[in-house]
Amino acid sequence: MLHLPAAWVWDFWLADDGDQFHLFFLKASRALIDPDKRHWRASIGHATSADLSTWTEQPDALVPADGPSFDDLATWTGSIISDNTGTWRMFYTGVDREGSGLIQRIGSATSTDLKVWHRNDPTIVIAPDSRWYESIADRSWPDEAWRDPWVFREQADGLWHMLVTARANSGPADQRGVVGHATSEDLTNWSVTEPLSSPNAGFGQLEVLQVANVDGRNVLLFSCLSSELSDERKARSERGGIWAVNVDSQTGPFAIETAYRIADETLYVGRLVQDRSGEWQLLAFKNTAADGEWIGEITDPMPVTWVDGRLTIPSSLANLEANLSASESL
Repeated sequence: MLHLPAAWVWDFWLADDGDQFHLFFLKASRALIDPDKRHWRASIGHATSADLSTWTEQPDALVPADGPSFDDLATWTGSIISDNTGTWRMFYTGVDREGSGLIQRIGSATSTDLKVWHRNDPTIVIAPDSRWYESIADRSWPDEAWRDPWVFREQADGLWHMLVTARANSGPADQRGVVGHATSEDLTNWSVTEPLSSPNAGFGQLEVLQVANVDGRNVLLFSCLSSELSDERKARSERGGIWAVNVDSQTGPFAIETAYRIADETLYVGRLVQDRSGEWQLLAFKNTAADGEWIGEITDPMPVTWVDGRLTIPSSLANLEANLSASESL
């Protein structure tokens, strides 16, 4: 588990150098008192571990840039890949002061050791294309969603693909959440394309996307809070949390309407990672306590498996069954 006495931690992503796991995470000082203020004070922290459980905090990776820049207010969620030349590339979200934190853009930084990071040209940012994606001018959502880049290489086409938390420019406001998409041949020049999913799937937004092949099956993870589910899902008493979608291809298309929940919203931002034995684990951040208090720390790894065709956290399943048994005995 990662708990920082001086800071809250929430969204995170991982890199594995073969010796240590590197955890990168959003952090903000607990001196803010109110955790809802953390988003506009966020920087990117760094910790290392040999076992995904015991973490050693390292110097921060990135802090907000000197202005004017797309990330001069806060630095938000991203992902890291190796470009196979000895360089690590971090793609991350930035929000700026000029846009009052409401305009989200994606930039990048590079490192040779995963410790010292250098921003790339801040004028080269990836932005949504209004042919497909909602802008702040639409005024159907509090912000212009274009964040949480998940970058990977697809062997079939040789391209780098980026999945993005985005919103379509059509459909009911509470159902515009889609999987945004961009491709690149060189990790520098990116072409934004149409979404890899359709709106009207019941989600206002699909946060912190990840695709992985777990024991031979492709799966897409995302998170969505109860407050950001569609009115239709709310009417069915559905609740938020970490969601999974079984997929044929890691580049979609993604049938988001088939999503099923693998953890309630006491946990958020699920990340799949293989431990040193090759077993798949899920990490998440602790979101809310039973009394509703916001927590802000990262869990120990939780094994995942497939049960009846669904990705499952056995420990969560055991807890659910125990709670049901307790309720039935009352």
